[in-house]
Amino acid sequence: MSTTPRIEPAVSPAEAHQHFESYAHMIFRRLLRHHTAIAAAAVLILITLAVILAPWVSPYQLGQPDLNNMLAAPSIHHLMGTDELGIDVFTEVLYGGRVSMAVGVFAALMAVIVGGAIGSIAGYFCGIVDGILMRLTDVGLSVPLLFVVLLLALLIGPTPISVITIIGLTSWMYPARIVRSQFLTLKERDFVEAARAVGMSDSRIILRQIFPNAMAPLIVNATLLVGQAIILESVMSFLGAGLTPPNISWGYLLNQAQSFIQPAPWLSIFPGLMIFIVVLSVNLVGDGLRDALDPTSDHRSA
Repeated sequence: MSTTPRIEPAVSPAEAHQHFESYAHMIFRRLLRHHTAIAAAAVLILITLAVILAPWVSPYQLGQPDLNNMLAAPSIHHLMGTDELGIDVFTEVLYGGRVSMAVGVFAALMAVIVGGAIGSIAGYFCGIVDGILMRLTDVGLSVPLLFVVLLLALLIGPTPISVITIIGLTSWMYPARIVRSQFLTLKERDFVEAARAVGMSDSRIILRQIFPNAMAPLIVNATLLVGQAIILESVMSFLGAGLTPPNISWGYLLNQAQSFIQPAPWLSIFPGLMIFIVVLSVNLVGDGLRDALDPTSDHRSA
């Protein structure tokens, strides 16, 4: 009497967990060798803590005017000066950083989730599904991003959630292409064929077998999307289509500083400098992650 041989999993759950820990440790070790990325990450952590702890970092309350110090230059009492109402700019920059950085992170997260889902489906099923989704992606890439974002902001209204949604849903195209290209390569691997042989469903193969192996370039792209989202929100606010009080952002502060470029340049210098530092730091961390996730990085100097 013949019996069908039982197919055992190639790797036990314990071995898989141990392999993941070893891989994570290797990535962390490579990242530590990238001193520029570590310094940039330290700057981001410092700024993030400062904006989160704004009520304790700043000695002033947001919106608290000082009529005796209107348009005061930076000093020991007002590190970044004051605006036309005597409000401390350092306090405004801290609270504006809360909104700008939150928009950047959550908009990038939304773009990665939407793009990852579309790219996974397109790359795994191919055929008509792939054709439809990729043509939709091409249409999204061909439309002027700033025009669409400004139009949607005017139609929906500028609130933090709407701005995050607008930026996230107009930035998913590149993540989708990245994930699709990874799926086209990975779905032909032996471990995927083995998963099909044991009767694993398509959804489980996508989520548990292929997608974790396609995340490396997606993580790097996500860091770049954070910086892109911060800049895009700043441009929206600078053009008057972004957030308004009480939800101020660095872009809003730049918008308000337009009338005081000559008499009070610090009103635009400090919010612009914060955007520059955060976006540069995010990009440098992305470069470090790219090198750390590159399997050939052990053979190159950091």
